[in-house]
Amino acid sequence: MTEGSYIGGFTDHHVHLQLADHERLRGGLLGRVLDLGSAPATIASIAADPPGVAVSFAGAFLTPVGGYPSDRSWAPEGSFREIADTDAAEAAVVEMKAAGASVIKVASNSTAGPVFGDDLLQTIVRIADRHGLPVVAHAEGPGEAQRMPRLGVRALAHTPFTERLSNAEVSAQAGRIAWISTLAIHEGEARAIALDNLRRFHAHGGTVRYGTDLGNGDQPVGLNPAEVEALREAGVRGAALIRALVPVAATTERRFLLPARDADPFGLEPVPHPHGAARPHGRPHAYGPTRSEHLTSPEGAR
Repeated sequence: MTEGSYIGGFTDHHVHLQLADHERLRGGLLGRVLDLGSAPATIASIAADPPGVAVSFAGAFLTPVGGYPSDRSWAPEGSFREIADTDAAEAAVVEMKAAGASVIKVASNSTAGPVFGDDLLQTIVRIADRHGLPVVAHAEGPGEAQRMPRLGVRALAHTPFTERLSNAEVSAQAGRIAWISTLAIHEGEARAIALDNLRRFHAHGGTVRYGTDLGNGDQPVGLNPAEVEALREAGVRGAALIRALVPVAATTERRFLLPARDADPFGLEPVPHPHGAARPHGRPHAYGPTRSEHLTSPEGAR
């Protein structure tokens, strides 16, 4: 008999279901996704009738006036809120929580427009904390990834790819913030930088989470072989890879056997669930399961 663990699939910690054919998630190897930027009413509707996976979400990007992605043609109507001051930040966080968000997403992309100053970004983090919502940041541009943990951000939506972080910077990040991988969206120099940064972050004990940025370009809907292979290239292999994928608790509807022999995520074996042995999903956490599932706790505690 094959030995292993019963799970309900894996977690993609960075998707945009409004930009992808999310119905194709049905029947795949994912059991949970975290949407990091969609119009709140739209993503709340998808989460209420999920496409075969549990859906948690951030709702709209919070960005400075004129900031990324406010000028991008791919950004759907309602998928961002331009924040000018504390009052606007409070209103936006309250709006996202009311829609059902479990995390707040901020954009800090200096290559595409203005970014929040330290004071306003810290204010957003404090407001979000007060409402029980950790903050995840899209950090792009020189120095942007480096300032996120100092300002209280809990996770980076992308492995830093703008510049190579120093070993001291990587070490400091490893103890304070989680990185969502999204390696496979890059090519050339950006990919090399991201791989190098993630390799050292992982070696320093940093929390790595599998994420694909589904909806960004032509990607497979479901567990992405290119992202898994990129994580392995960065040294995230075996049990560490499974931890990055965050297995979801098995349910009556979804039950796989993950063999212990090689911990290959593509080696899942579908199995029927025995009568009466179901366990609930629970509400998915921002970038891991809920604490009650005892698989992980909120990553990158300050």
